[in-house]
Amino acid sequence: MTTSDSAQQPPKKAPAKDPWDLPDVSGLVVGVLGGTGPQGKGLAYRLAKAGQKVIIGSRAAERARAAAEELGHGIEGADNAETARRSDVVIVAVPWDGHGKTLESLREELAGKLVVDCVNPLGFDKQGAYALKPEEGSAAQQAAALLPDSRVTAAFHHLSAVLLQDPEIEEIDTDVMVLGEVRADVEIVQALAGRIPGMRGIFAGRLRNAHQVESLVANLISVNRRYKAHAGLRVTDV
Repeated sequence: MTTSDSAQQPPKKAPAKDPWDLPDVSGLVVGVLGGTGPQGKGLAYRLAKAGQKVIIGSRAAERARAAAEELGHGIEGADNAETARRSDVVIVAVPWDGHGKTLESLREELAGKLVVDCVNPLGFDKQGAYALKPEEGSAAQQAAALLPDSRVTAAFHHLSAVLLQDPEIEEIDTDVMVLGEVRADVEIVQALAGRIPGMRGIFAGRLRNAHQVESLVANLISVNRRYKAHAGLRVTDV
């Protein structure tokens, strides 16, 4: 083969990255806004038990510190602003009705941070739970609009707070659907989910697809009520 022939050969493609080749996230500090509520408290407990450094935040620092002391595993408590400042990854687990105001007030502290929104906009009436659709499209998209200097992802929507907080349960049998715009950010969140025994983090699309993931919680609530269960999700053939 001549030099000119070899120059005309198309460059070899790099081998495709293994989607399960996820980063080491063990050294990251995880903050949980709304860490004194059932979902936030449960996530903080599971991640800290798995060896993650966790700070739980609340509007009242004293309340956060009391919850942290109750949970143990080296968890610290602080107000929301300090939690955001000290964390590498910040999980948003606040009630939907306080979602927008909380994030807007923390825009500066959350700048440059990887934010994981797990809030489910839901309404309730005599027929049970039903999904709400925010003006931005989803809670995650609202977060992205309010936090232009943060890297916003969405995950941890479908986890049972009861199971998360139960110390008798060693493994949580579920997959975590993770959404985001940047692959590296999504993989960090997948890896965090995978630190909890029994869980996998599964890429589930960009933030524009967050609404249906958030909405599915209304269906799971119906399942749980009918079957007296704490249902989760498994994605098959992955």
